[in-house]
Amino acid sequence: MRSCEWRDLGSMPWREAFALQRTLVEERKRGAIPDQLLIVEHPHVVTLGRNSDGSNILAAPEVLERAGIAVEIADRGGDVTYHGPGQIVGYTIFDLREWKRDVGEFVRAMEQALIDAIGRFGVAGERLAGLTGVWVGGGKVAAIGVHLSRWVSSHGFALNVDTDLSYFRYIVPCGLTRPVTSLRDLGCGATRAEVVAALVASFARIFDRDMHEPLTLETR
Repeated sequence: MRSCEWRDLGSMPWREAFALQRTLVEERKRGAIPDQLLIVEHPHVVTLGRNSDGSNILAAPEVLERAGIAVEIADRGGDVTYHGPGQIVGYTIFDLREWKRDVGEFVRAMEQALIDAIGRFGVAGERLAGLTGVWVGGGKVAAIGVHLSRWVSSHGFALNVDTDLSYFRYIVPCGLTRPVTSLRDLGCGATRAEVVAALVASFARIFDRDMHEPLTLETR
């Protein structure tokens, strides 16, 4: 069983978390650190992936600014997505050379970890054929987008816990005209801490990792 460090960074601006990911990716490539799982919550932000269609942002820049929503360019796959308070974002810095060297399998495994985690609270998540993410009753509860560099992954997933879903009205999430949902809207009263613990346990099992917090929570 290989080691994976995980840490809860609390609330952090997206750009700061992106810079941290880049630093950790380079360290992981050198073998200086084990796999990493970063848990974070972002202030309101819309991010555009490599395959983004700008028309999927439905509001003008000044409208987004008035709503307090930043716009950032990401190097992950996928289209437009939203991050904000009440959403758990997980960044996975994994060396797939020590796993299966298969990005499709990696995404499917991440979906399964999310499905198993929310299943602990009685929420039956599922996959939809041809689509990435986790769905409940036709609504998307978790989005996934990753980037690989020399087999080291970055970015990861966003799980709506008690997110204010009205913010999704500013975009076409992931380019799909399908509803979004949250654990709270589905009647799940689990706390953020409980959901984080379930996620860490699920990732440990699905990826066969010994999950532990680093000796210091200071960012590298």
